[in-house]
Amino acid sequence: MDGPSMPEVPVVPAPPPTPPIPLTELLAHEELGLHRIAGPAEADLLWVHTSEMADPYPYLLGGELLLSAGVQLKAPDAFVARLVEAGAAALGFGVTPVFDTVPQALIEACDRHGLPLLEVPPETPFTAIARTVWRLMAEARHRELRRVTRAQQALAAAAARPDPVPAVLHQLAAQLEGRVALLAADGEELHASGRRPAADTGAALARLARVVSGGSRPAPASATDTLRDTHLSAYALGGGQGLVLTLATGRREAGDHTIAGVAVVLLSLLAAPHQGADAAGRSAALVRMLLGADPQDVAPLLGGAEEWTVVHARRSGDGPVDPLTTGALGAALGSALVDAGRGGDAVRVLIPGGDRITPQPGWTLGASAPAPITALDLADGQASRALGRAVATRTPLAHHHNGGGGAGLDALIPPDRAEAHARALLAPLTEPLTETLRCWLSLHGSWDRTAMALRVHRNTVRQRIARCAALLDADLDDMDVRTELWFALRVR
Repeated sequence: MDGPSMPEVPVVPAPPPTPPIPLTELLAHEELGLHRIAGPAEADLLWVHTSEMADPYPYLLGGELLLSAGVQLKAPDAFVARLVEAGAAALGFGVTPVFDTVPQALIEACDRHGLPLLEVPPETPFTAIARTVWRLMAEARHRELRRVTRAQQALAAAAARPDPVPAVLHQLAAQLEGRVALLAADGEELHASGRRPAADTGAALARLARVVSGGSRPAPASATDTLRDTHLSAYALGGGQGLVLTLATGRREAGDHTIAGVAVVLLSLLAAPHQGADAAGRSAALVRMLLGADPQDVAPLLGGAEEWTVVHARRSGDGPVDPLTTGALGAALGSALVDAGRGGDAVRVLIPGGDRITPQPGWTLGASAPAPITALDLADGQASRALGRAVATRTPLAHHHNGGGGAGLDALIPPDRAEAHARALLAPLTEPLTETLRCWLSLHGSWDRTAMALRVHRNTVRQRIARCAALLDADLDDMDVRTELWFALRVR
């Protein structure tokens, strides 16, 4: 069963791990010429490792297809026993130049210990096998990511239905092809979907639910078990009500835990009791905006602030980015409206007002100018550019520059004429080129700082700026040209 964590806080699920590659899928690639000559036909491959050590045990993680030509093979039975003890998935033995054929003693040892043994012909290099396995793993991961993405979208759509909790459970049961149920703290089944399991399966799920609902201290956030061919799972929902989501499925794929985690987050939010009027209004506004409503229509639900500031944040150094750290950042900035981003994306915080934004330890921040709810897309771009400038200049906080406030040169040109001129001047440039030019000019033509801000190679910056110069038919070393372009980029 899974280890303890914090069951009261709904955690954003991690991406699914890479699914293992079935041995049969590798053997189906006839161009490799691989043949299974001993051991079981089924195995799951997680890695490829090549070793000519007499005992590679200390260097194996488990799940490997170990490739060897038997340079130091002296005791086949002991060698195979150590591989099995280390959790290796299969052994690929290359014939020639050490052995002309696979040793009979090795074949017998693999049959005896239940380790699949593949014969690798002389014309097949080990690197070709490794390359094929990595490609199959990449394809499997892409398939699983697509499946998880489709499931997330389906669950989100279900959460927007008039009766969201049963709809989410129904969709989860359909996605995982099993039985799901939402249990109260006392074990009562509140909602369920999918075929009702056998009596002993239901009893096993009830026991698993008690594990995560507080029967043990500290209680884990999730727990798993297996009963015959049925995979059982239980997840504690956040909100302090002791609700538990249980699942019984006939299979367990790599992305199933992530899909279930998405449902846990949704159900935790849907079941959260006693929201204040302000929090309920903001939640409703966010949901409507996510589902495509006009920001002008949802602005009254937000109440209070007439203007909002968007802050983009990136962790300084190698600090963790998880729901706890991002939540702490939002709290420090005075807002619970935090988007943790994905992969290398910046964390985004939506702050009412935002005129007192201060640097935060461990973070690099970029802040937009205050904007009405109808202009948050523009503010988002401002915050992104400000963060890029902060990263490039190694400053903890950078603000978007409004530029003038009506007292500068901008005020001498009517806004409509300025915007028309900017659109005409910058028309030849694509959006990536425009943003690169904007960043490069804001950083005084520094290739290295621009590359750091945009998170690309400096040669990419040089190529883009050269492309801008060609499309604009302009000398970007000329200060007059730079000044005119900077003016156009500011009013664009």
